[in-house]
Parts: sequence; structure tokens; C-alpha cells
Amino acid sequence: MSPEDLGVLTASRATLLDELRAYVPADAREGAMRARLVAFVAANAGAFERTLAVGHVTASAWIVDPARTCALLAHHRKLGKWLQLGGHVDGDPDVRRAALREAREESGLTSLRLLAGRIYDLDVHVIPARPGEPAHEHYDVRFAFAADPCEPLVISAESHALAWIALGDLPSYGADESVLRLARKTATIAGSLEG
Repeated sequence: MSPEDLGVLTASRATLLDELRAYVPADAREGAMRARLVAFVAANAGAFERTLAVGHVTASAWIVDPARTCALLAHHRKLGKWLQLGGHVDGDPDVRRAALREAREESGLTSLRLLAGRIYDLDVHVIPARPGEPAHEHYDVRFAFAADPCEPLVISAESHALAWIALGDLPSYGADESVLRLARKTATIAGSLEG
């Protein structure tokens, strides 16, 4: 039996758990999601693998313009909603790296810069069942990035469209509470751009 089978934490899982425990939630709802995320990562050696049928860790990128007045959202092909960019970490416990990789793959942006290196937001949400895939949960760890809104965008197969949307216009795009929470936090992003 391997150490993973015995539930021994790898250094990378332990690092993420330390970051999750140090993260200060915006409200009680996000605090409850943090508690669920910590319990999930601690209990599941395969937390970073999409093959874990009950759910898995995902990583998202909240991308804003340098003035922090607009956010880049994708109209998600499978879910039919305007959402931040992100997705499966595919076994990579470095959730920052996974968020950046997903953002680049889904937008074509090369000007992405991390805003403050710490976790920006946490969310746990249900992904509906689809043929060949049961309903499951995504334990989403989110980071804030800035990018040049003049840079050309490349739409991936995962989206119908990409758009820079003024933060105040998000409700008219049907943004859900999770995206609106990301927008509300935008004014509080501290720190300078990090490479």
C-alpha cells in the first residue's frame, strides 16, 4: 500500500491545506465552503484527479483589466452560463499554475499577471450529471489576474464566446452569485502585479 493509499499528505496537498486554512473568507457562506474544501482535500488523496467521481479540486482565474473595471468571462459551452475562466487541475496540486494554464488555454492571453499571490476566492458547486458523467462537486480555488483588454482573444472549444464585461453589467449577463461575489471583491484586491 502506498503512502497515498494510507492517506499520508503529500507536501503539495499539505501546502494547499495550509493556504486554505489561512484564507480569510468574505462571509459565513464562503467560510462554510472553505471548511468543506479543507475537509475534502484532507480526506481524499485523489482530490486533484477528475476521475474522483464524487468531486475534485478545480482552479479558476478571475481576470480583470488593469483599471479593475471589467472582467473577462466565458460563455461556457456545457453549462450555458457566463463564468470566470478555469477548469480541472488534472492531477496538478499547484492550483495557481493550473489557474494560469486554464486561463491561457481558454483565452489565448499572454499578458496575464497574478494580482497578489494568495487565494482570491473559494467556491464549492455542483456540476450537473451529463451522459457518461454523474453529478459531482467542483472544489474551486480561485486566483485574481490582470490582463490587457486590447490583446486579441482566442475562443477555446469550451466556450461559445469570450467578453470583457463591465463589473456593473454582470447582472444583465445572468451572472450567478459566485461571479457577483468575485466582482464585489475586485475593489479590495491588494498588492501590485506579480509576474
